[in-house]
Amino acid sequence: MLNFRIKQLRTSQNLTQVELARSLSVTKQAVSNWENDNIQPSIEMLIKIADFFGVSTDYLLGRDNKQYIEVSGLDDKKISHIRLIIDDMR
Repeated sequence: MLNFRIKQLRTSQNLTQVELARSLSVTKQAVSNWENDNIQPSIEMLIKIADFFGVSTDYLLGRDNKQYIEVSGLDDKKISHIRLIIDDMR
């Protein structure tokens, strides 16, 4: 599940493996190995990946299917507007 989620998140943001690797300070080969389920990222890297994509580690591991949007720093009016947009899309 982890390999699928990493690839899904990466491609949904139109990132190449090289771009993701650069953002996480790892090699392209490391990203490729994660996505091909050859190796697993360390716990520290799992947290870094989750933070980068704005998801929980449980989501990456397939324990939770919920995705969250970080709204810290936005005022209540902007958060309400985002909720309306999401409701309209559902």
